[in-house]
Amino acid sequence: MTVSATRAREVLPDGIARAVPPSVVSLAGCTVELVAIMLDIAAEEVRALTQLLSAAEKNRANRFFRERDRRRYVVARARLRELLAPRLGVPAQSIDFTYGTHGKPALAAGFADSDLRFNVSHCEDLAVVAFASGREIGVDVEAVRVVPDADDIAARFFSRRENAAYLELAPRDRPLGFFNCWTRKEAFIKAIGEGLSHPLDRFDVTLTPGELEKILRVGDIPGDRCGWALHAFSPAPGFVAAVVVRNCAGESVSRADPEWN
Repeated sequence: MTVSATRAREVLPDGIARAVPPSVVSLAGCTVELVAIMLDIAAEEVRALTQLLSAAEKNRANRFFRERDRRRYVVARARLRELLAPRLGVPAQSIDFTYGTHGKPALAAGFADSDLRFNVSHCEDLAVVAFASGREIGVDVEAVRVVPDADDIAARFFSRRENAAYLELAPRDRPLGFFNCWTRKEAFIKAIGEGLSHPLDRFDVTLTPGELEKILRVGDIPGDRCGWALHAFSPAPGFVAAVVVRNCAGESVSRADPEWN
């Protein structure tokens, strides 16, 4: 069952509801819910949230060298559990996860009847969770910033078409263009479950600031027939993000909540 925007606000934990309201978009005939989570919270809240984690998650948290990284991991995992719990009708602590060959998380077999798919990304003190029903989904978020070797990274990892579009940008527009491309490509490879094992030059996305976000090509297939749909958004000032979902309906994107557009 897809959660409406109103219902989503009702089931959000208080800390998340105070941070950023959820956004609901219609993408490829599928309702996609996007929730932003602030990861910079008080130490006592982090301790309480730690109790929601599994033993494996607690062990992983304890392996982080920096307390900041440990906090971000704990809050992101616990908030994900809090978001999933009302949708599944179970306590947050009881949720089990499974992982694909390349590390993509999913609900364990015991929750297969829900048909709920999700994906998570975080950057600095912001995380974004994307939910869809019955469709594979991927999301990525990045803080827009100057990367000293961005031109070299683009030449190495962007497709030829993307790199050409990037090099045409004015210097002041390149940081945004770079992270437009990076988040869109990352969201796609996360959606298909292959991560960075998938060759990044095998598909093209738009990246020019102000241009409509699109998947232009996947292999030899034009983007409008590739079976995937893309939505770009800004979950917080200074951040860009993208979500990609399996397109089974062949429908175009429509945006139901202008707040994140």
